[in-house]
Amino acid sequence: MYEHEYEQFIEKVKQYTGIDLAQYKETQMKRRLQAFYDKKGYTSFNQLYLAMVKDKKLLAEFLDRMTINVSEFYRNRKRWEVLEKEILPPLLQKNEPLKLWSAACSTGEEPYTLAMILSKYLPLSKIRIFATDIDESALLRAKTGIYHERSLQEIPDEMKKKYFFQEGKQYILSDEIKQTVVFQKQNLLADSFLKDYDLIICRNVLIYFTEEAKAMIYSKFSKALKNGGYLFVGSTEQIFNPSLYDLKNQQSFFYKKTSGLPLIK
Repeated sequence: MYEHEYEQFIEKVKQYTGIDLAQYKETQMKRRLQAFYDKKGYTSFNQLYLAMVKDKKLLAEFLDRMTINVSEFYRNRKRWEVLEKEILPPLLQKNEPLKLWSAACSTGEEPYTLAMILSKYLPLSKIRIFATDIDESALLRAKTGIYHERSLQEIPDEMKKKYFFQEGKQYILSDEIKQTVVFQKQNLLADSFLKDYDLIICRNVLIYFTEEAKAMIYSKFSKALKNGGYLFVGSTEQIFNPSLYDLKNQQSFFYKKTSGLPLIK
């Protein structure tokens, strides 16, 4: 009975919101859902769904809870140092604007980190980063550019001083960095991707997806990259068979698009 109710719930949520919770790891998703409806005083998935349809605020809170919004500037800083010193310089040698995408960008720390790193090489007026997430409330917070101190734990001091203004316990990001990023809502599973990216960053998100969902997204990322472009993934997201996706392991957690190998359909 419980299993059938859960399956009905995720099907209704998919029809109503377009978000397919079946593509997330079931045990983790069930645990988060149960904690959510317990907290709200409901006793079943069906009760929760009926309440969300009537209450848009509850629905927004549910979507925010179900999607993953854990981020900080320069997260796993040594990986960003590899990007800065080894990955970006050859891409920048092409003397043409780079096409850059931060996928599942959460509250914006990731694309803004990329902008700060690129500012060492380029004027900010020449930097454009596309950033997407499924969670509209996270995107709204990203656009405001206001962060708590905990989000800045790994950021270099010179970047903190240059691009942030402190107001109490909050740090306000400068408009010149904010203007380098264009945010848009996107569902990685359901939506089509733009093409010809030099760099796609998607970190610490796909660990929550099933193996089938991950394979589909890696294939879509590969098709969205230029030949010679890079996919930058999280520290727990090593791709074990990158050649299946027309990718080659270039550095730890950096995969380079190579031509001539079959892609998963």
